[in-house]
Amino acid sequence: MNYQIIRAGDSRSFPGDHPFVTAAADSGEVVIIVGANAGAEFGKYKDRERRLAILIELGTECLGAHTGEERGLEGSNVLGFSRFRLGAAEPSRLVELVRQPRTAEAAVTAARQAFEGAGLQVAVCGDFAGRIIDRLVRPYYNAALRRLDEGLASAADLDTTLRLGLGYPEGPIELLERTGLAQHCDVTQSLFEAYGDAAYAPARRARVTKQRQKN
Repeated sequence: MNYQIIRAGDSRSFPGDHPFVTAAADSGEVVIIVGANAGAEFGKYKDRERRLAILIELGTECLGAHTGEERGLEGSNVLGFSRFRLGAAEPSRLVELVRQPRTAEAAVTAARQAFEGAGLQVAVCGDFAGRIIDRLVRPYYNAALRRLDEGLASAADLDTTLRLGLGYPEGPIELLERTGLAQHCDVTQSLFEAYGDAAYAPARRARVTKQRQKN
């Protein structure tokens, strides 16, 4: 599968060298736009109909913010994607691939083949802010931070309990402090604005870290 990568600013999914990046060609059936300004770059891209698939790197926003939506019938050869990455940690092997109700199956297949050919794993999801992982794990992280504030247990005991009880390799407090509470604040604030669910409201400790970062 030949694919072209167009860079539009710094990419959280592919910040450095990766087999997926080095295997890209100067042109191809699939066009992948990466970077913080991928949506704006897509808006300027004129050769859409001639491509098998066009992929836009997403933040927490919906793909529809870039393609538009109409009566639940939206969908074309354009997909969104994000390689899951928690804060400043290295990106994971998981790529969340975003489709719309009428996305062409050939485009989904081509996108999956491009990522999997570079050793990445793909999960296909609908067009929702935060996609799968952030919607599932951010309330859990918020709850752990709130229990710490309430004095349920020390940070060390909370982490140890969850590591031993649930088999996690790392507890939630140490994980967030290692990867960045400020980024957790940004993501949860975005999800809270999107869904209005209190479970996504940034926990106090994340807000404090974000405020200190601004000072």
